[in-house]
Amino acid sequence: MTQRTLVTGGAGFLGSHLCQRLLDRGEHVICLDNLFTSRKETIEHMLDLPNFEFVLHDITNPIEMQVDAIYNLACPAAPGHYQHNPIKTIKTNLLGAMHTLGMAKANGAKIFHASTSEVYGDPDVHPQPESYRGNVNPIGLRACYDEGKRVAETLMFDYHRKHGVDIRIARIFNTYGPSMHPFDGRVVSNFIRQALAGEEITIFGDGMQTRSFCYVDDLINGFLAMMDADKATGPINLGNPGEFTMLELANLVLELTGGDSKLVMKPLPADDPTQRQPDITLAKSTLGWQPTIPLNEGLQKTIEWFSNTKLSEWTPPTPNWEGGLVESS
Repeated sequence: MTQRTLVTGGAGFLGSHLCQRLLDRGEHVICLDNLFTSRKETIEHMLDLPNFEFVLHDITNPIEMQVDAIYNLACPAAPGHYQHNPIKTIKTNLLGAMHTLGMAKANGAKIFHASTSEVYGDPDVHPQPESYRGNVNPIGLRACYDEGKRVAETLMFDYHRKHGVDIRIARIFNTYGPSMHPFDGRVVSNFIRQALAGEEITIFGDGMQTRSFCYVDDLINGFLAMMDADKATGPINLGNPGEFTMLELANLVLELTGGDSKLVMKPLPADDPTQRQPDITLAKSTLGWQPTIPLNEGLQKTIEWFSNTKLSEWTPPTPNWEGGLVESS
């Protein structure tokens, strides 16, 4: 019998890639999304497939389905987007977890939860292992996302301990690749879009803050490895441990695009982490997983996609996306 798999946030960047991979595996995929920061065009090529369903729904509202597995990816992930309506962001994390966990309990289904490296806040431990409890400002502008993801992890483990729900929690580090929203305000999309347009490249802070960038195909492999494992409750860090400063990334994008844009420095936003690098020891030992695509190769694939995409067809999902630009997120 074909497995029925629900992907919340399935029309988003990661969700659309995941839906395609699940279809390739022969699963019946139910893509649920409210299209707040995503576009139906991203999944358009799947809509006529017999084993694909699209459900327009906001996961903050209850819903019942018969499913065998759940991937809970629903939530705006770029600072300008999740700060646009912080209360909605918290509700998406908390109520989205409650509703998908309730469905998992009712169906006896496995549930994968997309958490984030932001649960570590601005870390004073480097690189960040899963045992690190984080340095998060619970009342800052980023808290709606950071603390929302933290409380969702809490709820996942309470359902696991109290009701025996089979949970899989991944803490995702910065990910990039084709189909990422050109106006999501994140560093890779900002730099590539600005470089291709010959615009000034905006760098916040002194450019020495670091991030680790994982190509989307590698990350989806990690998702599937977690769900396929006999036991992978987590949390498990999924990301590429290669660490780069924002200046290094900007110069690499300019090299690969052949651009000559000027670098412009702006003040660093509040609570923006200065370092981010995953310790993936647990992913290697538990899942046999590690990323294989180096940054220059992944960037070239992403630049090619941006070059062949009509950016005029993409509009910023929130009116304050520019004000929320955080190039290192």
